[in-house]
Amino acid sequence: METRSSALAQAVYSALVPIWPDSGSALNYHGCFELLIAVILSAQCTDEQVNKVTPGLFAAYPDPESLAAADVADVEALVRTTGFFRAKAAHIVATAQMLVAEYGSVVPDTIERLTRLPGVGRKTANLIVSVCYGKPGIVVDTHVLRTARRLGLAPTDDPAKSERLLGASLPPERWTAFSYALNRHGKFVCTARKPACDGCPLASICPSAPGLAASAGRKTNQAR
Repeated sequence: METRSSALAQAVYSALVPIWPDSGSALNYHGCFELLIAVILSAQCTDEQVNKVTPGLFAAYPDPESLAAADVADVEALVRTTGFFRAKAAHIVATAQMLVAEYGSVVPDTIERLTRLPGVGRKTANLIVSVCYGKPGIVVDTHVLRTARRLGLAPTDDPAKSERLLGASLPPERWTAFSYALNRHGKFVCTARKPACDGCPLASICPSAPGLAASAGRKTNQAR
């Protein structure tokens, strides 16, 4: 039986996925190892800035073995402009060491194993399994979290809860495309400071759109 949340999710999916069909990452990378490291660096940093840093980083440390043996201070110098560079440098070196020691230098293909790696949360793990291994994944970054909240798909500021709510609203085979479409929509249309509600393809079903929000307010006042 279709619930109201699943019906809304289906409508959003049908509207956005044709507009944003690319389910890939905006990060530049060659192989799963580079993608994993780049995503760790992207925490509270733009993909564009990470893409400026990673060519030098991967030229110096092209594989898990070389990064695992790196001096953390040298890595800090290479990733300084991504913000929180000391923590990120420590995380990517420790992650490389764990890949070498426990996973034969191969990036794991499950959420459970990936989230054991230093600096890897569920957002990163879902991205890796979806992009590298073609498994269903809901990548809840700040854009997805904000857009899902405004649409009423996941009225929460908790990424883990948002992931669960979004996952429950659609079949797994639609998760990856759905979360990437929400990401692009949030990044380019439903932006944090000034959402472009005029002309938004979801304006007629979005409870946060000015027209619907005003209508909902009038109905609330009439019911009192």
